[in-house]
Amino acid sequence: MTNVFRAFVCAAALIGLAAPALARDCGEGALGVSRTIAIDGADRLALGLQSYPQTLALADHEVVLTFDDGPAPTTPQVLDALEAQCVKATFFLIGRNAAAMPQLVQREIRAGHSVGHHSNTHPSKTFRIMSEEAGKADIEAGINAVNKAAGGAAAPFFRYPGFGDTKPLNAWLGAKGYTIFGTDNWASDWLMMTPQAELQLILSRLEHDKKGILLLHDIKKQTAAMMPDLLRELKKRGFRIVHVAPGGGPTPVVAAGPGWASTTEPVLAKLLGGKHGAGAGPALTPKADGASGAGGM
Repeated sequence: MTNVFRAFVCAAALIGLAAPALARDCGEGALGVSRTIAIDGADRLALGLQSYPQTLALADHEVVLTFDDGPAPTTPQVLDALEAQCVKATFFLIGRNAAAMPQLVQREIRAGHSVGHHSNTHPSKTFRIMSEEAGKADIEAGINAVNKAAGGAAAPFFRYPGFGDTKPLNAWLGAKGYTIFGTDNWASDWLMMTPQAELQLILSRLEHDKKGILLLHDIKKQTAAMMPDLLRELKKRGFRIVHVAPGGGPTPVVAAGPGWASTTEPVLAKLLGGKHGAGAGPALTPKADGASGAGGM
């Protein structure tokens, strides 16, 4: 058990996370949570087929919901939608936002969601143009801010802004017991679109891939407005929600299939003009427990 995970367990026990987080009975018609996957930081994993050649071993029609960049004024609307369907998600928080809205972080914790980390300032050009020391300082500041707002109950999960990882930072985070999350699929909700258009886009991608880690942003009004319809449609179409939380290993992981290629690297190359700073890509050895096709857009 890593020191980070041990601290999480102690903090969770103190604030009552051992009890059912969503006590309200939503009834048989609710989407709910089908199961929880324990993520072991000692495995030093980088997950998500958009960036890495491995992801969580999910069954057909299993989806992990994740949200980036909060908390924000739109976060309560997202939390209301999740609570109404007894669904748990993972929130990757920006440190300065957590420090500004600690009450929302506490609400996420009380509801049983996993709260992870997404840097302190969300550098627009990613950590790849920063020095290793500056990158570590920003990440550390974000971790400290989120941990303080969460009462020490934040999970040792990290997602890079813009998926801009580096080998030194990956190795550093892994040694600290953090699991790196990319994603298998995304909502593209950084683009302007109506809630209905976003809903149809997400559903089309999930129907194509059949499963995966899904990335959304709780800071987006269109996403917050869309969430009740998304959860209802997931239930209607037979999708099941999987929650991720820190726990003992080994973490169930599946390797990408033949022909896998990162979909985030070309985007980063275009954004950075070929400047990759301290070096791109995971410093971790892919953990191959099986095979699956790479996630699509």
